[in-house]
Parts: sequence; structure tokens; C-alpha cells
Amino acid sequence: MGKGGGCVPSKKKVPHVAGDSPSSATAGTSRTAPIQRDDTSADDTTEIAQASSSEVVAAATGMARLRIFIVFYSMYGHVEGLARRLKKGVDGVEGVEGVLYRVPETLSTEILQQMRAPPKDDGIPVITAEELAAADGVLFGFPTRYGSMAAQMKAFFDSTGQLWKEQKLAGKPAGFFVSTGTQGGGQETTAWTAITQLAHHGMLFVPIGYTFGPGMFKMESIRGGSPYGAGVYAGDGTREPSETELALAEHQGKYMALVVKRLNR
Repeated sequence: MGKGGGCVPSKKKVPHVAGDSPSSATAGTSRTAPIQRDDTSADDTTEIAQASSSEVVAAATGMARLRIFIVFYSMYGHVEGLARRLKKGVDGVEGVEGVLYRVPETLSTEILQQMRAPPKDDGIPVITAEELAAADGVLFGFPTRYGSMAAQMKAFFDSTGQLWKEQKLAGKPAGFFVSTGTQGGGQETTAWTAITQLAHHGMLFVPIGYTFGPGMFKMESIRGGSPYGAGVYAGDGTREPSETELALAEHQGKYMALVVKRLNR
């Protein structure tokens, strides 16, 4: 299992994502509340007022905000760190909000303790297959297991049989973000092999290509991510995401939000 990003016990600590406060985990759980901010500068006060005004206008005109579900599995926190930055990118697009969800865990508490996996954040709800149909777009995140998605995410996809039968996800845009343990561990193949799940549901795969610009071409440092989507290298479980990796995740969130907004015009 050494090739799976984040699938080895952390030897030092749970990865900390720079710029993300612990309270941000609950930001995606509300489908109607405005985005909460910790700072109270004049510019931010104006932003909050404008956001509130937009919500009033939306309510008056019957216009609902588009919702992108960020559905992920994270054992040691690397994928969750990307998910939080993806949400930041989604929320930065007017009229669109990101909603964080975890998929059900398939391992027992005893096994997780032996693997030294940190407790899950109860502020991020566990999604059911039926709830997936309410999304306007979906970003799926998961660590790799030998070049393909972790079993927990595969189990979730396997539970969507009724949605497949009724084709309730057909036409919905979707994308992927991943975590791997090594540079050759599946940053591309993990997303590539997951496309089959979308194909059977008739979903629209939205890769980011090279829209991140110069950040996709820099060679000075190690960077996860690919044209398929954002990514992070977990190493032995102690490596923290670089700012470039987090910025790429934020870009993917914004990019997906713009695509979803365009498709819903």
C-alpha cells in the first residue's frame, strides 16, 4: 500500500493546511448560510454586505445558488486539505457555493487506530448516494491505491446503482482531485481510471487542462496535480501540501464553478 497517497501512517503529525482555520470545515455544511469570515476589515465588511444583498435579491427573484458538492475520502488529511481550498475557489464565484461532504468509512475504528489515522471531522457530514442528485456539479477527491481510487470511494460509487438506473446524474459536470505517496504513484492514472464511473452515469468530466498557467510548468520544486485535476504528494504521510498545490486546488474550484455557472445559464 506504500504507493497510495496518505495510505501510510503519519510519523510526525496530521498535515496542517496553511491558510485554513479548523472552523472552515463546517463552512460547507450549510446550504443557505453566507460564507463566514474571521477577519473584519472594511473591505471584507463591504464584501459580506454585498453577499447578503445578493442573497436577498436571489430570494426575491426565486434564483437559487448553484451548489457544487466536494465529495471526498481522506485518511490522513491530505485530500481534505485540497478539498478545503477547492471550496474556497468555488465560493469565490458569485452565485455558486461549495458544499463539503465525506463518503462513508469502510474500515473499523480498531483498524483505523492501528493505522494511526486521525479522527474524522464531524463538522463535515457523510453523504448518501441519494443526496448526490441534488448537486449542480461534483468534485470527487480521493487518495490512490496502486494507481486507482481508494476502496472507500469505490464503495461509494458502487452504492449509486439506483441513480445510475434512473440516470439522475446524467449531464452533471464532475472532476477529480487526488493524493499520492510518490511522484510515480498515480497523479494521472488515479483520475484516469476513475473516469469510467462518470461515463456510466453519463456525467461530464471537466479536467483543468493547463488553465492554471505558469504554475503548471514550473520545475523548481515538487508539485502534485495534473491536467486531470489538483493533486498532492503525501510522501510517507508527513509531507504537507505546498502552496502551489493548494493554489492549484483553489483554481480548480473556481474553474469548475465557472463551468457549472455557464452550463446553467
